[in-house]
Amino acid sequence: MNLLEEKLRKYDAPQKVKAMGIYPYFRVIESDQDTEVTINGKKVLMFGSNAYLGLTNHPKVKEAAIAAIKKYGTGMAGSRFLNGTLDIHIELEKKIADFLGKDDAIVYPTGFQVNVGVVSCVTGREDFIIWDELDHASIIEGHRLSFSQRIKFRHNNMESLETQLQKCDPSKIKLIVVDGVFSMEGDIANLPEIVRLAKKYDANVMVDEAHGIGVLGRQGRGACDHFGVLPDVDLIGGTFSKSLASIGGFIAGSDAVINFLRHNSRSYIFSASNTPAATAAAMAAFDIMINEPERMQHLWDLTHYALKHFRAMGCEIGHTATPIIPLFIRDNDKTFWVTTTLFEEGVFVNPVVAPAVASADTLIRFSLMATHTFEQLDRALETIERVFKKAGLLENKKC
Repeated sequence: MNLLEEKLRKYDAPQKVKAMGIYPYFRVIESDQDTEVTINGKKVLMFGSNAYLGLTNHPKVKEAAIAAIKKYGTGMAGSRFLNGTLDIHIELEKKIADFLGKDDAIVYPTGFQVNVGVVSCVTGREDFIIWDELDHASIIEGHRLSFSQRIKFRHNNMESLETQLQKCDPSKIKLIVVDGVFSMEGDIANLPEIVRLAKKYDANVMVDEAHGIGVLGRQGRGACDHFGVLPDVDLIGGTFSKSLASIGGFIAGSDAVINFLRHNSRSYIFSASNTPAATAAAMAAFDIMINEPERMQHLWDLTHYALKHFRAMGCEIGHTATPIIPLFIRDNDKTFWVTTTLFEEGVFVNPVVAPAVASADTLIRFSLMATHTFEQLDRALETIERVFKKAGLLENKKC
């Protein structure tokens, strides 16, 4: 056996969980992405999706994707830099820039590639990247690839952020990078204070709005708009794989920054460009988001209802203020057991365990879509309460 095989065969964590009968990953969906999905021939309620506006099945989104395939084909066979730029790529970039009040925007193949490609290249060796300890993995991978000095601050702790800013050379670039909405905890970055500190210490701000677009702000402009600091944030990134019912990502900013990224961001230059179908689907979803505000309103009606009932149930849900609701369990094996049992009883949710979080912070991620009904939500809440009680999670008013 070679050394690589010998080393990797020692990794047996999944096998151990499978042997216990509580392995919750790679569940194969046999239907469309909707509020109910079919797995192994069985229908289950979907409360594990990021499709906050419920647009993945919208007729206009599907029609736009089909029309794009008929006109442009199925793929680009090249990068945007060379042979992979379509007129609809340019149209979508202008739509995003105008929507967010920025000079320009770039569309990337995925949201992950946005953060990897932007964070890794906009600052230099003597500059600083200051990041929240609960930033998304794509932001972490981005600053790992950077030659800049990297400084972490405690989650959403503005005293910690200011302390770290004070350590930076005032004459160097300081880029603060945060999620607008944190993807597991559901809480919102303290953007007003982050912007204030950025101005105080002559720093720049980049916000990943992956979970904010379509959820917060005017017409779904995100957390920056929600707090009224959109003009003060230098770089705004996001993804099409959540509210915008497609795949891909974007970064929006000033002409100078976007021009630099177009010619230096490696995950943009050296990746094949967004497929015609994905681009057209994102544009159609964008228009629906803007023109159907009742979707976001219903999403928030569901969110307030769910938050009220989880608190009344005795669940520990942290500081969430969004349709992402963490149900803390604080035990790896029990988190797997609860996830598996809920699935068996018809509710699909996602487990979040170590090493994604500390073992003491394991949770179930319960997320809402605008297409859920109150009847579906009630069924899920009743099932969760029953399973949590069976697991002994509500005895101490904690779940």
